[in-house]
Amino acid sequence: MSVDAANHRGLVLVVEDEPAIADLVRLYLARDGFGVHVERDGPAGLTAARRLRPVVCVLDIALPGLPGTEVCRRLREAGDWTPVIFLTARDDEVDRILGLELGADDYVTKPFSPRELVARVRAVLRRAAGVPEGANRPRQVGPVTLDPSRRTVTVSGTPVQLTSTEFDLLAHLMARPGRVFTREELLAGVWGYAAHAGTRTVDVHVAQVRAKIGDVSVIRTHRGVGYAADG
Repeated sequence: MSVDAANHRGLVLVVEDEPAIADLVRLYLARDGFGVHVERDGPAGLTAARRLRPVVCVLDIALPGLPGTEVCRRLREAGDWTPVIFLTARDDEVDRILGLELGADDYVTKPFSPRELVARVRAVLRRAAGVPEGANRPRQVGPVTLDPSRRTVTVSGTPVQLTSTEFDLLAHLMARPGRVFTREELLAGVWGYAAHAGTRTVDVHVAQVRAKIGDVSVIRTHRGVGYAADG
């Protein structure tokens, strides 16, 4: 597949087997200043992701040869934490949760607004480039130390690998220890969109962060309200 010249926002890899959808996504991303590379099947998409090092991967789930979930899994398994947005016709909660558990950063279902997809791509990149609330000082809650400037997390000195979204969720909570954030506030502050997108996204990411940092009490659940980092 050809590569549109990358502009100031960087190259986005789009892996989508429906030509009309791929062309639409390419058009809107290019209009917004992104370079775009399109592949039509999973194996080619995986190869392109490894070769081109895009700033974001937009993956359909139901791809020929290799599903998008498997492409994402293999990238994460190889230590590639390029932000991933799933684009799919599947709207079942189980599918959404599976995608997030595999390390995806966001999930957009068809039919979709191409403008919304571009906004999601930009939001993922903002999260990858910086830390909510703009603070760059290292933070510590219990055994967990988070360094916003280096975008690193350690637990008792041992490095922990988080996705861009997982990192920003933890950073957002640790920026104000003891402050309880509702799911709606976290969706707005970390993901950059309103609660109609579904608060289950927050729960899944919190579970993933907890699984990765191990058996340490850093993120507390306030039943019926939301989450807080221990003060």
